[in-house]
Amino acid sequence: MINSYANVDDSGVAIAAARAGADVVRGMYGKRLTRIDKGAGDFATAADVEAEKAILGVLRAARPEDAVLGEEGGRQGAAESARQWLVDPLCGTLNYAVGNMLVAVNVALRGGAAAVADPFSGEIFFTDGETAWVRHDGADARLAPTSATRLVDVNLDPPFPGAPGFRAVDLLARPGFVERFRPRVVSTTLALAWVAAGKRAAYVTDGGDLSESVHFAAGIALCQAAGCVVTGIDGAPTGPSGRGLVVAADGETHQLLMSLIRS
Repeated sequence: MINSYANVDDSGVAIAAARAGADVVRGMYGKRLTRIDKGAGDFATAADVEAEKAILGVLRAARPEDAVLGEEGGRQGAAESARQWLVDPLCGTLNYAVGNMLVAVNVALRGGAAAVADPFSGEIFFTDGETAWVRHDGADARLAPTSATRLVDVNLDPPFPGAPGFRAVDLLARPGFVERFRPRVVSTTLALAWVAAGKRAAYVTDGGDLSESVHFAAGIALCQAAGCVVTGIDGAPTGPSGRGLVVAADGETHQLLMSLIRS
């Protein structure tokens, strides 16, 4: 059998996998879906499961020797592989389940290429690990971060592991924040993709190390390749000892957010 991905690079594989997942998410939208309880108020739907299957189908065909960490299926493939794909087939499950279209499909190769697909706008944000682009209607445009919108997405989802020292939600009550920015809450990886694309000025969430999370890895890769400032809430680089995430379109915005967090 001819491998149709034989000459496709990693970013092309990420795009194809994210598109496959997005097709499923879009196709199942609006249907009555079985909910799969994960505990602590979290759940998946049949769309999460089916989208992950579609993504895995692409990854297995294109990169059969690679390992995969999926939001729903866990670790699969060769455990000894130096290459691992991180997959969140439906980021924003709660939004999706109640008929809100603010969702994303995330596929990232650890330390390399990544893609974030918006199933409903048709946009696919992607990176080869060096530069970042958005593909829409067959045309590619370079991502260009800017803080001009002054819109900052803040993750308000519990738990708040940084409390009582810091909770992202606390920013909304700070005079310095509301004087300069306007808060938004998207609650999916679209928020990070939109920072890279200039649709948002910044994104803030508390938490632990998010650099290798299936929820955040693709968005972080996009923002880094687009030239955003990406750190933890302590200002340190993201990584194993990281805490949360502050992604800003430029250094001035990042510095202002860090001063508010530290205060």
